[in-house]
Amino acid sequence: MTMAALVLYVTFAVLGFGWRSWVQYRSTGSTGFRGIGGRAGSLEWLAGVGFAGAVVGGLAAPALQLAGVITPIQVLQTPWLQAAGTVLAVAGIAATVYSQRDMGESWRIGVDSEEATALVSDGVFAWVRNPIFTAMLIFAAGIALMTPNPLALVAFGALWGAIELQVRVVEEPYLARVHGDAYRRYCADVGRFLPGIGIESASKRAADRSREQM
Repeated sequence: MTMAALVLYVTFAVLGFGWRSWVQYRSTGSTGFRGIGGRAGSLEWLAGVGFAGAVVGGLAAPALQLAGVITPIQVLQTPWLQAAGTVLAVAGIAATVYSQRDMGESWRIGVDSEEATALVSDGVFAWVRNPIFTAMLIFAAGIALMTPNPLALVAFGALWGAIELQVRVVEEPYLARVHGDAYRRYCADVGRFLPGIGIESASKRAADRSREQM
């Protein structure tokens, strides 16, 4: 099962980062990578560093378990949890690739504040505002269940925290600034990570608008 987790992780990296970046370059002339933004120590910087660290940690977890360097937590080392983890990991890969396809030429890793991309609100984005991140969390949860060692659990927690920071501190303010009321209306209708959950209230949208006008 540990080897299967490692193979799935490499597959995820190849498809979700390598292949998608190649498709983006073929389509737009850009790989879509914008790197880690913000000054060192800022929330934006921490989101980027945390995301990168979580991805590396998630890959290292099954690799180190396979090498015998770290061992799984025995209470979580059960066949049914590992089987569930395999299903989640495969589903997460498929959902990531599908969501990236629906994002089209607006797909990016990181945010360039000087760049204005189209607001994508159709396809899977009509149901969830951040389906790629949701899919990545599903995948990471699956890997953590397949190889339930302390590093895998820490990597999953770090990924969750980094995604929350990236979405709330970096991407949502950027999209609100670039797309204004169109993005606010989108937030009022579509959940942040799951359908119907994380919908922005009218008072929140009004407060955001007031801050932008100051």
